[in-house]
Amino acid sequence: MKDLLWSEFQDSVERCLVRHRSILDVMTKLQESEARVNRALAKAVTTCGCVRISAARQRVPEGIPLQELQAHMETHLAGAICDNCRETLEVELGNHLFYVAGLCNLLDLNLYDLFLKERQRLSALGIYKFC
Repeated sequence: MKDLLWSEFQDSVERCLVRHRSILDVMTKLQESEARVNRALAKAVTTCGCVRISAARQRVPEGIPLQELQAHMETHLAGAICDNCRETLEVELGNHLFYVAGLCNLLDLNLYDLFLKERQRLSALGIYKFC
């Protein structure tokens, strides 16, 4: 059932992506959508103020095992996204997913298969995947 939802989404993107069929168009639209996600988050901080970013150097105790590292890492976020900012971020992230699916379509990649492969890599490598 889940793979059907992913396939339907990818098929819907294929039908809707009419104007931007060039790989260059999709690449630049993907980059633009990423910038819009970042802008929406920045506005949640600077305009709305529902969240704050308070960043400083991460302080990690000496000799801590990698498995315990997450417990010592800060997100640098304070507060919670309000309903208005949440809605904006959901729209922008949805647009970003649209262009990711569009890129997959042009490259003949299956988005659900990519999801499964990435999940498998995470299961196999866990935290070591991103070290």
